[in-house]
Amino acid sequence: MKEDANKYKPDWTPENAGEEFAVRVVKGTDKRGSVRQNNADKKNNSVDELIRGVLNNDRVLLAKTITLVESNARPHYEKAQQVLQQLLPSSGKSVRIGISGVPGAGKSTLIESLGMYLIGRGHKVAVLTVDPSSSLTKGSILGDKTRMEKLSREENCFIRPSPSGGTLGGVTRKSRETIIVCEAAGYDVILIETVGIGQNEITVRSMVDFFLLVQIAGAGDELQGMKKGVVEIADAIAINKADGDNIKKAELAKTELLNVMNYLKPVSAGWTPEVFTCSAQSGTGIKELWSTVEKFKVTTMSSGFFESRRNEQKIDWTMRMVENELLDNFYNNEIVKNNISAIKQKIKNGELLPTSAAESLLKLLKTTVH
Repeated sequence: MKEDANKYKPDWTPENAGEEFAVRVVKGTDKRGSVRQNNADKKNNSVDELIRGVLNNDRVLLAKTITLVESNARPHYEKAQQVLQQLLPSSGKSVRIGISGVPGAGKSTLIESLGMYLIGRGHKVAVLTVDPSSSLTKGSILGDKTRMEKLSREENCFIRPSPSGGTLGGVTRKSRETIIVCEAAGYDVILIETVGIGQNEITVRSMVDFFLLVQIAGAGDELQGMKKGVVEIADAIAINKADGDNIKKAELAKTELLNVMNYLKPVSAGWTPEVFTCSAQSGTGIKELWSTVEKFKVTTMSSGFFESRRNEQKIDWTMRMVENELLDNFYNNEIVKNNISAIKQKIKNGELLPTSAAESLLKLLKTTVH
């Protein structure tokens, strides 16, 4: 059968691969269904052009603005700060939802199902997905968008995959800035899918309003999440893949997790975390999930906790920016860079204790500061 002209295999497809090779590249279409050419403006847009583009939800300029924000180059940083400062008054009007869970829990499928439901109700959805960066090559696959094929075609959805860059917390170093940009573009629901869960992968809690933990039944992770400390920060737990023969297991897992939650102090004042079953594949429980988010927003806004948490998050953001700047200053310091290799070698040779080495490096930094 001849392949559709708008759908084709990428050039890295294995030779003679048949239909078992599932990946396809789908060209974007405009509202009329015609193929959209990749004629994005290649020029270096001005601050005013980027701001106008974001406020008008120009997809190309929105993506370029996020790329600018994610850059660590000093000239890009200064330009990004000018853009963000102008966009800030237009941000803050969304509900920010963090979604985490064990690999294989179906987070991407759940996000697609939830996103399609929300768009059907008139919302504009931005999905920020984070892929782990390789500790060896620093590269990322960034494959989440291909797992949300239906959602990525929606006019009222913007999906942005980004590499974690080695940042703990299942988010990127610039996730907060990206949220501001998407909110300024008019997206009223921001979904942040994290890398996964672990002892340090809870940073997303410090930048979202509502934190959803996605679990699956029968995989031994019902109480495993308790050990990892992630259950403690969840506003709701969704036990996904509750369909077919797995429904009974999901209901049992729900009962177990509800018992666990009784012993934990709620992370959001005035809100009792909810546990429910759902099936991202069939759409069962998606309506209930959004109802839970809406109820959470009403409850925490009426008590003042919603605004209080956001204010605390701004302080946390500030402190993390200070920490990042201090780290950058340390590793970019010329004296430190000139001596760090020799000090590392002394550590390897057993000539210098790590504690003494750290003290030596910090002294080098202090000499340049003074």
